[in-house]
Amino acid sequence: MTLNSGFSAVNPPVTEERPLRDTRHGITRTDEFSWLRAENWQEVFREPSALDPAIRTHLEAENAYQAEMLADVAGLRARLFEEMKGRIKEDDSSVPAKDGAYAYGSSYQIGGQQPRFFRIPRDGGREEILLDGDLEAEGKAYFRIGGADHSSDHRRLLWSYDDKGSEFFTLLVRDLASGTDLDDLISDTGGDGVWNAGNDGFVYTRLDENHRPSKLFFHKLGTNPADDRLVFEEADPGYFMGVGGSRNNDWIFISINDHETSEFRLLRTDDPMGKPLLVAAREMGLQYDLEEGGDVFFVLTNADGAKDFKIMVAPVSDPTRPNWKELVPHEPGRLILSVLAFRDFLVRLERKDGLPRIVVRERSTGEEHVIAFEEEAYSLGLMGSYEYDTDVVRFSYSSMTTPTEVFDYDMRTRERTLQKTQEVPSGHDPDHYVTRRLMATSHDGELVPVSLIHHRDTPLDGSAPALLYGYGSYGTTIPASFNTNILSLVDRGFVYAIAHVRGGKDKGYSWYEDGKREKKANTFHDFISVASHLVSAGYTSHHRIVAQGGSAGGMLMGAIANMAPEAFGGIIAEVPFVDVLTTMLDDTLPLTPPEWPEWGNPIASEKDYHTIAAYSPYDNVAALDYPPILAVAGLTDPRVTYWEPAKWVARLRARSASGNPVLFKVHMDSGHGGASGRFSRLEEIAHVYAFALKVVGKTDIEPKG
Repeated sequence: MTLNSGFSAVNPPVTEERPLRDTRHGITRTDEFSWLRAENWQEVFREPSALDPAIRTHLEAENAYQAEMLADVAGLRARLFEEMKGRIKEDDSSVPAKDGAYAYGSSYQIGGQQPRFFRIPRDGGREEILLDGDLEAEGKAYFRIGGADHSSDHRRLLWSYDDKGSEFFTLLVRDLASGTDLDDLISDTGGDGVWNAGNDGFVYTRLDENHRPSKLFFHKLGTNPADDRLVFEEADPGYFMGVGGSRNNDWIFISINDHETSEFRLLRTDDPMGKPLLVAAREMGLQYDLEEGGDVFFVLTNADGAKDFKIMVAPVSDPTRPNWKELVPHEPGRLILSVLAFRDFLVRLERKDGLPRIVVRERSTGEEHVIAFEEEAYSLGLMGSYEYDTDVVRFSYSSMTTPTEVFDYDMRTRERTLQKTQEVPSGHDPDHYVTRRLMATSHDGELVPVSLIHHRDTPLDGSAPALLYGYGSYGTTIPASFNTNILSLVDRGFVYAIAHVRGGKDKGYSWYEDGKREKKANTFHDFISVASHLVSAGYTSHHRIVAQGGSAGGMLMGAIANMAPEAFGGIIAEVPFVDVLTTMLDDTLPLTPPEWPEWGNPIASEKDYHTIAAYSPYDNVAALDYPPILAVAGLTDPRVTYWEPAKWVARLRARSASGNPVLFKVHMDSGHGGASGRFSRLEEIAHVYAFALKVVGKTDIEPKG
């Protein structure tokens, strides 16, 4: 790795070393930067000003250093921001979804950062603003609406907000006739609630001090929230609890799950304080989800070895597991992702041969037909419906070159009606771009899918820079969808590629299993192999590849930096989960116990300890020729705590043999998702894209038309 000469010789902050030793399974580790973790981290999530002054001083020094190192691209950042903003229809609006006498939607005002929620009469008419996010956000450095759910009688709105970035949501109830909120304010919730049948109360989850949604309460409107009745409590810290409702407004679903096991309990909305009915007791590895279908429940499950899932039915009168009967059998290689039920039809979103498709089944006959598309790589999304008794389902379609299209599909006549096409005000010509689906051979012979896009005029002789994105955890599939932001790089000659590495479900459930726990290293090898494939195919060169990933994808960035620093010209790690071993050894942290099925439990298992220790990015930093690295974090992030990247950056600087810069930007007023406003988020994207352009020496390149 050669020293990147594009950066100024500015001295970085020197992080004080205070060695702390920890011994597990007879193995002693030394952490010289553990002091960067605030002892009062729970308090900091709720009140960022409570941060230890010494830690705050250090983080502010990091922000100042990265700002100075990137000062020369300030003008470029501004241009990138304006370009990306120019591709957004500022007064954009969703297609309203019908529900009874009204149709509900969301929109933005020109210049507005936050969404507004509105309704109109079902067949069109005057728009009524129910909730104005910009108005609610006034005076707040951070503000995010968690949800907005109207009652079935259309008289009230249950909504929530987070104004710290810590994902402790405050629930409120708005009277839609007067436009004012009632006195029923509840703090420290998960952000969602479900109305009871009478629309005079709701159930919700409350978070404990360790940010776990472990208790379900019922709140009666007009009463003191302190007197809310506990409906159900989940005692196991390894499971998260959520709550949702059916579209017929007659059932409340209590979902309890970790990453590989699920359990549901049911409440009737007319008896929200009753005893929840257990559908199927948790059984390690058993996953299932419920969808109401009138007199039956449809059960999407991996039971009985159905690795890629099957659909079963159970009577509403007794939906417990002994009464499940198979409807759509398991088909290896066809991963059923979700199910949506209507009176006469059952719709499923599935992935086969690496691409999504929608299958519509007539309930009375079992006849099925497929909604499919012909592009080489694309993204589909089921948008559903508020209503159960309808023949129309809504879905979205896009590809890396095709802006998002929203269709209403008549399941009976099989007619598609285009309701909306994403507007790109500054202009977009799909013919200017080429999108491809490649297969890269990994270290063990597996073929890794790659989705990419480049400008049609970009030379494919190895001279083009590339931004290579990856994630690869929790079974999450990164869609090959339209992204206006990346055009700022693609129009400057970049190849933009997504590595669909193991740990996702791009090629079925086995693709996920082959990238977790003891097989986690496959994720990293896949990503490195994709980089090599792009080089051998002439798309780019190793020193021109900038790797990017966030959260668990940030962990991927840390791992590939240690394993193959020579394969990348730069690395962008956003909210990176890089101190994996330390975090998995601390069961007091918000996500640790529920994460053990994904990574392993190094407290109980010496084998898991060794597995994680072998790849944990922080533990494997060494005297290597690291490329330039940019890490980004949020102070109030409960998912990946700020001190993980802070420690990682300090150790990289102390041990790197290359002399290349390691930059750290920490948002002092936001959490895991970064800035909450849509334009503030674009400024963050412009910041990391400017870093990528600087790394490859393309800061003076003007975008192609």
